[in-house]
Order: sequence, then C-alpha cells, then structure tokens
Amino acid sequence: MLRLEGVTVRFGGRAVLDAVDLDVADHETVCVLGPSGSGKSTLLRVVAGLQPAHAGRVLLGGRDQGGVPPHRRGVGLMFQDHQLFPQRDVAGNVSFGLRVRGTGRAETERRVAELLDLVGLPGAQKRAVGALSGGEQQRVALARALAPEPRLLMLDEPLGQLDRGLRERLVEELRGLFGRLGTTVLAVTHDQGEAFALADRVVVMRDGRIAQVGTPMEVWRRPASEFVARFLGFDNVVPATVTGAGADTPWGVLPVPEGTARGECAVLVRPGGVRLVPVSDGLPCAVVSRTFRGERVVVRLRPVSGPEIEAACPLGAAPEVGERVAVAFRADDVVVLPQSRPFPA
Repeated sequence: MLRLEGVTVRFGGRAVLDAVDLDVADHETVCVLGPSGSGKSTLLRVVAGLQPAHAGRVLLGGRDQGGVPPHRRGVGLMFQDHQLFPQRDVAGNVSFGLRVRGTGRAETERRVAELLDLVGLPGAQKRAVGALSGGEQQRVALARALAPEPRLLMLDEPLGQLDRGLRERLVEELRGLFGRLGTTVLAVTHDQGEAFALADRVVVMRDGRIAQVGTPMEVWRRPASEFVARFLGFDNVVPATVTGAGADTPWGVLPVPEGTARGECAVLVRPGGVRLVPVSDGLPCAVVSRTFRGERVVVRLRPVSGPEIEAACPLGAAPEVGERVAVAFRADDVVVLPQSRPFPA
C-alpha cells in the first residue's frame, strides 16, 4: 500500500528525515514511535503531501506521489487536536470530505449515519461539536477521516489529549474497528503503550532515522539498541564485555545466552528478571524506594557497585525501604544489546 524510498527532509541544513525506507502493507496498522524531534510527524506530513521531501520517493499503491496534491492522494489524516469545524454540527463535520468529493445528499446522509454508529455516536448528527467531550470529539474526527473511504488512514497523536482511562478504552475500540474495516493505518505517537496496543508493527525513530522495526512483541523482547531499550523505559542497562558464558559489567559477571558473540556490548535486565535472593547468594543491595504499580511493586535497589537496579516484585513480596537484599540474574533474563554508537553525521 505505502512505500517510502530514501525519503529525506531538511530544515535549515538539518536532516529531520534522513533517507527513510519503510513499507506498510494492505490492511496493516503501523505505529511510528519516538521522542519529540525524532521526525515521526514530519514523516506523516510527507506521506500526506503537506511537506515536500528533498530527496526520495513516496509510493501509494505502487504509484509515485511526487507532485500529487494532498486532496488527490486518497489518504485520510486525523490530527491530535481533531481540528473540527466549530461552526458545523457533527453531521457537517463528518460529511465534509463527502461534500468535497461531490457525493449526493442521500448517500451522504446514509454514510454519516453509518459512520456515527460505527464510532459509537448513533444519532449525534445535530449535536454541536463544542458540546462534546474530548472522547466524543475524537470519535467525530475519526468518522470524518473515514468518510471518504481513504486507502490509507493516518493518525497524528490521535489520543494525546485524552485521559489515560479513556485512551486505553479507545485504543481497544480503534484496533477492533480497523480490523473490521480492513483499514490500512499509519499512526504516530510518543506513547509506547498506545503504539504497542494498536499496532501490527512498530517503527521506533531516532534523529530522523529508523532505529528498529518489528512487531510489538519483537521490539519489547529484543530492543535493537541501548537507545531503544531506554526509550521503552528500561533503566537496567549497563556497558558490558562478553568474554565467554558471562559478561563483565558494573554489577559483576552476568550470565548471557548461549552463543552470544564475544566483545563489547550493553546488557539489559528487565525489572521482572531481577531476582531477589538471600544476601549471601547474590549482589548485595539496599532498598532505596518502592513504587506501587497496580499488580506489582517496583523497588529501586542500590548495589555495592554499579548503578541502581529496578526490580519488579509481586504484591506482598516486595522488601521495605532500608532493607538489605541481594539480586541474582539468569541468562534468560539478560538481553545483549549492540554496543551503543551515535548515528554518523
């Protein structure tokens, strides 16, 4: 459906997108994830035709979109702030693209009613958009983007202004909706939970380049670099040197999976893989904090050597602040990352 080939965008001599290659298949939902300034929103604007590329090509359905204006690309775009027309009611907003396309009145009314049912706002045609909640406005914006039946739907931080509970509910609804419609979706977000819940594949960006592409499970289980691991919220990352069955680290020698290549690298231990053991059986640590996170407690530990360690403990089993404990690691808990290097200039 969508292919980017070497797409580059420069602002003032700086590459905001730097030779980006990306494919999105029919009926696939791809989420582009990254910190502010990584280039993810610029990528979306290039695909939509709102931002020209200085190099490379955008192809939709195999056709080069160079010189094709936004309204002729057959894509739908939903912005973070929804950008609804305040002077129009719900029906007037949803039908906007249909009227531009010259759809007849009866078909427009039928399509608007169908879409409002689909997004969970049946009978809302005459409501003023200013009287809607944030979640309802998001649904109207989605219906408007879907109305012209775009071959590609693009979402720019679609849930960024909503509270957490509503965001989580709408992510589930959106994934089910896109599956029923067979919609091809390209979304950008800085929220990894949102991206992992919504996407078939996740694209992690850094400084205008793609740092990793994979399914949510692949990216979560095997980050491609220290940058990706830290962006996903993993703090237990330290430099290491693999010398055999173990890796020399600031926390001592950690076991690594069989077949790990020798040499310099970084290692990640997820909080759930940090095992609390009797003080005599592991790396001694002091408990410096406890944070309740739903079904578990995350404790921060200060070892006798090396940086602090996060450990996830079951409810009722977490040690108290000030207690002395020890930690141990298994090879299955250790993820070996490539040695961190900056992207070349």
